[in-house]
Amino acid sequence: MFTEKTVQELAQVLGEKLTKAGLVVATAESCTGGGVAYAITEISGSSQWFDRSFVTYSNDAKTQMLAVDKEVIEQFGAVSEPVAGQMAIGAVKNSDADIAVAISGIAGPEGGTLEKPVGTVCISWYNAHSGSKTASYLFVGDRSDVRTQAIRLALLGLIEII
Repeated sequence: MFTEKTVQELAQVLGEKLTKAGLVVATAESCTGGGVAYAITEISGSSQWFDRSFVTYSNDAKTQMLAVDKEVIEQFGAVSEPVAGQMAIGAVKNSDADIAVAISGIAGPEGGTLEKPVGTVCISWYNAHSGSKTASYLFVGDRSDVRTQAIRLALLGLIEII
């Protein structure tokens, strides 16, 4: 189990790397409900390197706030790599950020299917200067565990993409 202290430590490292690189981050979150943004804003001085968060829980929010293509949602589902990728790009395009992370998933305890069971989370990292990475994960545990694991991995990926 990942602790809040671990998440805080990652957020601190992220801030240090962003400051050194002169970059700003934004987040686009669905199943984590702003958890990455919360971890980031726990760090004093984060206003220097964090621009904003989009909590786009509904499909309409994803299309309205991040310009995710409705047809992509219909074809692949909200919990998919193509949607997460468009969310990350949309977060940068609709902010003053250089990099972003986007998360869409099924934290449970309901909502899973055979194809996409509870714990399925798609995360995309986008750096406007150097490209992107998108991947799917299957986390285990209850709703809180899934969300915490996703937040931790989102922060790790941001650190790596700088």
